[in-house]
Amino acid sequence: MGVFEELVRLRALGEPCALATIVKTRGSTPGKATMRMLVRRDGTFLGTVGGGCLEAEVLEAALQSMRDELPRTLAFSLNERDYPESGLLCGGQVEVFVEAIVEPRLFLFGGGHVSGAIAKLARLVGFHVTVGDDREDFANLQRHPDAHEAKVGGFEELARALAPADDAFIAIVTRGHDQDGEVLEALWRAGCRPRYLAMIGSRAKRVQLFESLGRRGVPTAFLELVRSPMGLPIGARTHEEIAVSVVAEMIQVRRGGGDPKTS
Repeated sequence: MGVFEELVRLRALGEPCALATIVKTRGSTPGKATMRMLVRRDGTFLGTVGGGCLEAEVLEAALQSMRDELPRTLAFSLNERDYPESGLLCGGQVEVFVEAIVEPRLFLFGGGHVSGAIAKLARLVGFHVTVGDDREDFANLQRHPDAHEAKVGGFEELARALAPADDAFIAIVTRGHDQDGEVLEALWRAGCRPRYLAMIGSRAKRVQLFESLGRRGVPTAFLELVRSPMGLPIGARTHEEIAVSVVAEMIQVRRGGGDPKTS
């Protein structure tokens, strides 16, 4: 499979990747201009930008670009002075451009009206959206046409399917407090530590629910990751207004701002 075919395949799956391209060379170099390397989230890759220590540095830069979604330009002088243990003697110079190709993944636990409003807006701003519920009538693409996927199953099963997706965005909007707590506990037990984790509800609900989860063994450190009430504080009341506040908060996290709200 070629680099671009694999890129298309990963995009269809909603998997992040990064493309590294040699954009400039000078002198004698093992890699030539327009050679490419596609790096997957797990660190495996396809193609090459010349091999050796240069490729190891490009790989690390690609993984970092997937985490922060920022492009990078790397310059290398291929000589023994800069790489004393490499045995490089060619003496050329190489410039490599690394760009992340990321469609952030949002998983909505619960298939009600709030999920529908969030799914619509989140897809519009570039998220790959999955709606999950333990009821088939609430987790299907007929009910949620703006979602990319709909999954039916127990909340524990759905949580296990996400782990260890540390780049995922998760919003918990089930039909009740008990189900919200079930999802949070299942996420913790599955080892899921998402990039964004939010739960609908008031501060009073959060306190009561977190006390109950603490008695069941869920550590405070995990609960402190949960943004609840979720969304930016814009005074939202309707489903659509809540969606605006939540998606705005996800964008804030995606672009590098916003700490978990714990007060």
